Amino acid sequence: MIKIFDYYFHKRKLLEIFFDLGLVVVTVVVSILSQVADPASVTSNIVSMALLFAVGILIINSGLGLYERVHSRTVSQTSARAVLSFCLSLPLSYVIFDISPLYLNNERTFALVLVASVALMLFNRVHATHAKSRAMMDPRVLVFGAGRRAKLVGITLKKSDPDVDLVGYYASPNEVVKEVPASGLLSTEKSLTDIVLEHRVDQIVVALSERRGGSMPMRELLDCKLQGVRVVDIATYFETTLGQIRLDAVSAGWLIFGEGFKQGLVRTVIKRLFDIVFSTLLILLALPVMLVTGILILVEDGGPILYRQERVGLNGRLFNIVKFRSMRLDAEKDGQPLWASTADDRVTRVGRVIRKLRIDELPQLFCVLGGDMSLVGPRPERPYFVDKLTQEIPYYAVRLSVKPGVTGWAQVRYHYGASIQDSAEKLQYDLYYVKNHSLFLDFVILFETVGVVLMCKGGQ
Repeated sequence: MIKIFDYYFHKRKLLEIFFDLGLVVVTVVVSILSQVADPASVTSNIVSMALLFAVGILIINSGLGLYERVHSRTVSQTSARAVLSFCLSLPLSYVIFDISPLYLNNERTFALVLVASVALMLFNRVHATHAKSRAMMDPRVLVFGAGRRAKLVGITLKKSDPDVDLVGYYASPNEVVKEVPASGLLSTEKSLTDIVLEHRVDQIVVALSERRGGSMPMRELLDCKLQGVRVVDIATYFETTLGQIRLDAVSAGWLIFGEGFKQGLVRTVIKRLFDIVFSTLLILLALPVMLVTGILILVEDGGPILYRQERVGLNGRLFNIVKFRSMRLDAEKDGQPLWASTADDRVTRVGRVIRKLRIDELPQLFCVLGGDMSLVGPRPERPYFVDKLTQEIPYYAVRLSVKPGVTGWAQVRYHYGASIQDSAEKLQYDLYYVKNHSLFLDFVILFETVGVVLMCKGGQ
């Protein structure tokens, strides 16, 4: 994993992104330069346009999830996304190159070359998403431990990337009960250092259920680190690999003494300016959609169009959230707060559509302008659920240290939460965001939100 602006990228993903950018940029630049009379005078303009077009395609591909190695997705499903990306890229290319001041000798040839390069890039995207990874691209991982935590690491490691090279489990001398598969246990007759050298290990994940009583060979772990082997604890492993801080692997000391959780004045000011500018632009762009939505709600179920509900914001301060009404007026006629559920019969026909497309969330942009919310942050919950979840889930109150958001890391990484267990799962992503939030991560989340909306994922 490579850390850029407090966000972890797999090196394979970065190489794929750079390959796509390079393919499109080089194709466009070479094709245009071969047709203009004086290439030297227009090179900078050509490169700028090519980069703009390539970044536009990159955003489309990221939003459609074409850089994710999703092993539950079929080739046909990925191909459908590639076709959609191709259909969105064509009008983008027309807009960018139509406003260009360049005059080409043969625009038809250029258009064919451009279409061919985009098609080739997308074909490679489909292939790369489902191709077996090369051994040199994935680190060889050794799990130090053989108990419950080690088993958890092994399961999640295979789930996140089935092609990962898991060398095996090296049991601590203090671990009596071994829960990992016997076939994966490495011999303890040799030292940890010898095993690491013998199996050419790149990374050690320390996953011990008990660390007291000399269970960790500190000297050997240090020797491995000095030889270039990456040594991480279980909490850091889950943070870098899955983008979450797991509640069953973290401690208060790790949260307190670790890096992250930066809430400085500069970050606050930049985030506020970002919220004001982009929420204003989004409101202007979404006005026609919001107008049509309001009319449809009135036609189907009468007024009111909007509904307000008390939510918990920054540092526990209460505010009123505004959304398009998607449920019947008597949705909570007994006054008892209820979780939204799949196929909830309280949702109207229009409501089901706007919830699926996240249109019901658009009025929250006015909450962003007012300062109660941010574009990106944890989902704001109702006071009743916050009180309940704070009592039952450790560290839940940590998510209240940043402003709630219209979208967020948990929203794009996990389906809609409808229970205390779901809330605990989503909290693990919220903790990651609170620890690592930055303007760069906000952009990543916004790009992924586009994919969630386009694929109609997560709505209830």
